Amino acid sequence: MASILLIEDDPAGAEAMRLGLTRLGHRVRHRADGNTDLAAEIAETDLILLDLGLPGADGYEICRRVRAVSAVPIVILTARSDDVDTVAGLEAGADDYVVKPVTPRVLDARIKAVLRRTVALPQAPQAAAAAPSDTGLDIDRRALRVHRDGVPITLTPTEIRLLLVLSESPGQVLSRQQLLAAAWDQDYLGDSRLVDAAIQRLRAKIEDDPSDPRIVETVRGFGYRFVPPR
Repeated sequence: MASILLIEDDPAGAEAMRLGLTRLGHRVRHRADGNTDLAAEIAETDLILLDLGLPGADGYEICRRVRAVSAVPIVILTARSDDVDTVAGLEAGADDYVVKPVTPRVLDARIKAVLRRTVALPQAPQAAAAAPSDTGLDIDRRALRVHRDGVPITLTPTEIRLLLVLSESPGQVLSRQQLLAAAWDQDYLGDSRLVDAAIQRLRAKIEDDPSDPRIVETVRGFGYRFVPPR
């Protein structure tokens, strides 16, 4: 199945998840914290399960550190019911979240959904398509590469799926639920916070001023719109 790095400081919880996922066919390596050098670990990892409430460097900091060097999918584990904590984890670069306690089969389903999004990017058309020329943003849909003013931009699989879906319908307002269905998974039972957090991360990479976006606009009460060429 998948090679998973589990970063969780609760020994009993970590062992239950490790055993459950191993029985379902995954290969799971466990670390109690993220204070060690994760570079070698990431190179051999298909997905990271990351607890937010870690001692020392917390899950948010580890997520940001991983995102600085890798687009490996990250699913955050949280026992917190506060939406603010969940959103903060998503904004730090996580692709999805799971609230503990969680059964191995539910966790397995969420892992598979994230991995499907990673490997099954939207089919690209025959010709490459570019974003509005006045933005300096170029999207090569066949190679799945994005450049800004000639400089390559590193996007996570979630971010590039979202950008591809938005840019396929320039000027059209897409609701959060439409984006969840198209950019995440038709069968995915996620929520709009995933879309909002991914949009924020995407804007931080492609916009001149993320606080005043000109490429991906918010249409309040409806959703988001990719700005067409002018």
